[in-house]
Amino acid sequence: MPGFTRRETLSLGVAAGVAIAFSGEAAVAQTSAAAPTFTLLLVNDIYKAAAEKGRGGFAKLAAVVKAERARGVPMLFCHAGDTFSPSLISGFDQGAHIVKLTNMIPPDVFVPGNHEFDFGKAVYFQRQAEAKFPFFAANLRDAAGAPLPNTLDNKIFTLGPIKVGVTGLVLAETPTMSSTEDLKFEDELATLQREAKLLREAGADFVVCVAHTDRVIDHAIVKSRLADVLLTGHDHDLAIEYDEAVVMVESSEDAHYVTAIDIAATVKGEGKDRKVSWRPSFRVHDTTSIEPDPEVQAVVDALEAELAKELDVTVGTTAVELDSRSSSVRSRETAMGNLVADAERALTGADVALANGGGIRANKVYAPGSSLSRRDILSELPFGNSVVLVELSGADLKAALENGLSLLEKGAGRFPQVSGLSLIVDANAPAGSRVTTVKVGEAALDPAKTYKVAANDFMFAGGDGYTMLAKGKVLIGRTDGKLLATAVGDYVAHLGTIKTGVEGRIVMK
Repeated sequence: MPGFTRRETLSLGVAAGVAIAFSGEAAVAQTSAAAPTFTLLLVNDIYKAAAEKGRGGFAKLAAVVKAERARGVPMLFCHAGDTFSPSLISGFDQGAHIVKLTNMIPPDVFVPGNHEFDFGKAVYFQRQAEAKFPFFAANLRDAAGAPLPNTLDNKIFTLGPIKVGVTGLVLAETPTMSSTEDLKFEDELATLQREAKLLREAGADFVVCVAHTDRVIDHAIVKSRLADVLLTGHDHDLAIEYDEAVVMVESSEDAHYVTAIDIAATVKGEGKDRKVSWRPSFRVHDTTSIEPDPEVQAVVDALEAELAKELDVTVGTTAVELDSRSSSVRSRETAMGNLVADAERALTGADVALANGGGIRANKVYAPGSSLSRRDILSELPFGNSVVLVELSGADLKAALENGLSLLEKGAGRFPQVSGLSLIVDANAPAGSRVTTVKVGEAALDPAKTYKVAANDFMFAGGDGYTMLAKGKVLIGRTDGKLLATAVGDYVAHLGTIKTGVEGRIVMK
């Protein structure tokens, strides 16, 4: 299908005879399907309040949810996480507006994604307290290993004649990606094995796992046969897979597409002889053609208007191309990455600055001569990170660079954008041995020498695997540093015109 971006990859691995239909412009495949016994509706990874180029956003999502609820078919609306952050407005209110909007169309099941913890544990719990919808996270525990308050491990819903057991899973690697502090994240498959057993023993006819997990874990869940349906998030793909035993669905991102799974179920026998057979069919709502819900749209418009007053102010211009596309900042030196790292170094007086490519988020190109506004800066740096400064040995600094390049082939967010140093990389060498040459300024890196290294507080806390940053003496701590977005905005305003492009700081061999 034409028109899909990388993050809207369409994957339809389904069995013959299963109905798949798009509402809207494109019809992929349609076959007759039995009347549904119940419906599962999925959204995941929705950050932006407003539609973008006519697609997605909360008002269009609300219209889909309300229309599905009006069908009269028993339904569970499930949210597979990642929504409090990152977004432009979240940089100001730490996701409070997201909860307000989600409360207008409360999901029956909400599983937190890794971005729910971007502002720390206290903010996570504050947002949860404001929410009018239930949180499910069977593998999320407190520091002592006990279940969190107001968080469900599982629940059985009665949908028509079927008892549907639901459990939720959070990505176990969340502590390396976000600011989870002392919260514990248990193994996904071991947790699902426990919860599925409990649900079946409690009488569930059908088990749904709602998870914020990557595709490797998704496929392991499918292979395990522990759940009948996996509703997942995190990868941002539009994906529908069915292998005659287990359904796996993901609904793209930002409510560009919202997937409904209609389950036609048949019950035979009673008690120990009770047997339930079922068959899925799929309806994908392309929200390009969906009229926004007016009630939610009014709230979105008010949010956007208030934000515009603060953000639509020009802070500088660029004389060079600034590339913040994910495929660029996660794989090579970019002028945008240089700008962020330079701002960190200028703010702190560091010898060296590091910026993880995954922290640069707007995914766009600014042509030479473009103006940069506060909105642009916050779109690029929406996480609310602060700038930290540590004294680090040359050996640990090199280890940090090796970590940043360790997942180069995967385009991981840990890729290092740098300032104050240059390096030569052998991309074909094994992970951990890819940095062949490092210079700090004009001098070769000295493993025994101490350097002042600036980074963001996410990296300092071990995010993206940068655990070595915490080995150094802390000069500016997580609660002491200036917000990274503010530092970059101030730096751009000081420069007036950005003239630093790609300079050969990172040379890939």
